[in-house]
Amino acid sequence: MENNQQNLKKGLLPRHVQFIALAGMIGTGIFKGSSDTLAIAGPSVVIAYLIGGLLLFIIMAALGEMALAFPNLNVQHLVNKAFGFQVSYLVGWLYWINWIIVTVVELLAAGSFLQFWFPTIPLWLLSFLCAVVIVGINLTQVKYYGELEFWFAGIKIIALIAFIILGFSLLLGIIPSSIQDPLSNYTGHGGFFPNGIGGTLSAFLVVMFSYGGAELIGVAVTETKDAEKVLPKIIKGAVWRVIIFYILPILIICGLMPWNKVTGADSPFVQVFSTTGLPGAAHIMNFVLLTAVLSAANSGIYATSRTLFSMAQSGVAPKGLARLSAKGIPLTGIMLTSICILAGVYLAYLTPSQVIGYLMTIPGFTVMLIWISICAAQLKLRPLYKSKPAFNVKWFPYTTIFAIGSLSIIFIGFVFNPNNLIGTSVSLATIGFLIILSFIVRRKVAGEILA
Repeated sequence: MENNQQNLKKGLLPRHVQFIALAGMIGTGIFKGSSDTLAIAGPSVVIAYLIGGLLLFIIMAALGEMALAFPNLNVQHLVNKAFGFQVSYLVGWLYWINWIIVTVVELLAAGSFLQFWFPTIPLWLLSFLCAVVIVGINLTQVKYYGELEFWFAGIKIIALIAFIILGFSLLLGIIPSSIQDPLSNYTGHGGFFPNGIGGTLSAFLVVMFSYGGAELIGVAVTETKDAEKVLPKIIKGAVWRVIIFYILPILIICGLMPWNKVTGADSPFVQVFSTTGLPGAAHIMNFVLLTAVLSAANSGIYATSRTLFSMAQSGVAPKGLARLSAKGIPLTGIMLTSICILAGVYLAYLTPSQVIGYLMTIPGFTVMLIWISICAAQLKLRPLYKSKPAFNVKWFPYTTIFAIGSLSIIFIGFVFNPNNLIGTSVSLATIGFLIILSFIVRRKVAGEILA
């Protein structure tokens, strides 16, 4: 297994990995999903984002600690080491399915942003064209993927910072606008908790979907130069990034327009700029949103292909998926991922109005299960460390147990929420199917070993 692992080119530089983690987090979840969370919870959604950010920090710290203790092992390898074949099978395939759905959602969002300029072209066709471009990028060497992701992510980070500066300038009256008494929007229209505490709790599903992707550093670690130095810096910066790129934009949107005027047809970011009357600002923001979701889709194809590669090494996926091209990329995995993405785009052709909303609920479930497995793996593997890593989770094991307990409560809450019926049904059916398959595949693998 170790020899195969070395075949993946270590072409990712520290700046690439820092931006890959950000790219996974900053996509449809904030730019388009924020309209859903605002509709569910109103201004109080910032509390859900803050609590979600705290849980995210614990999970990334646990992942970073394990990555330093066991170099060259990614998320799927670590779960395999902690819990063996069957749990590894379940988590690996769930993670792959999760990122397939996320990538489809990002590409559909990209198509919807293009419709801002090309309203007569159907969503499925625009999304298909975006998919072709992104798959082409992933067929190049990993260093080119990392470089493009760096610039993709850079555009959206600069745009978010510009949005925050411009937004606060409008809120404070530094830049004149037609908005009257913006601060009253936080308490008007039903108050800070317009749908009660229950509304805030219900928003967690999309919040978790939004934060899903930060754990991508646990996939990229096997292709990263100087991983021991890079990971602690990325993880320590996670909290302030969450505050800057999630909390502040949501506060600005809630201040500049009533939360119940966020339609969901366009991104709230575009809506804000359109209402301010600033010339050309909505077009610039729409371009930024397009690059943001394409960036997240780019990360999605990277994550799915590398997950398939590591699963093939561990024996929980067909061995053919461990084959690498001359450029050192898992070509078979990228092709399988591409087929599934095209199937997702076809769903958009069948139900263009509902498909994004339905698909966005499913990764919230899978992300929580994967995060729980990361924390549980850390609890199991901590006694096996040969030496204490330079970076480790503070107040262990209480911090990790708190994260597992919190995520489990959120997960159970969603399972019994009637509003999530479709997402719950699909997720539980998928988990049940994977559990049955894990028994079948385990028996087959055991038979091959005995033979």
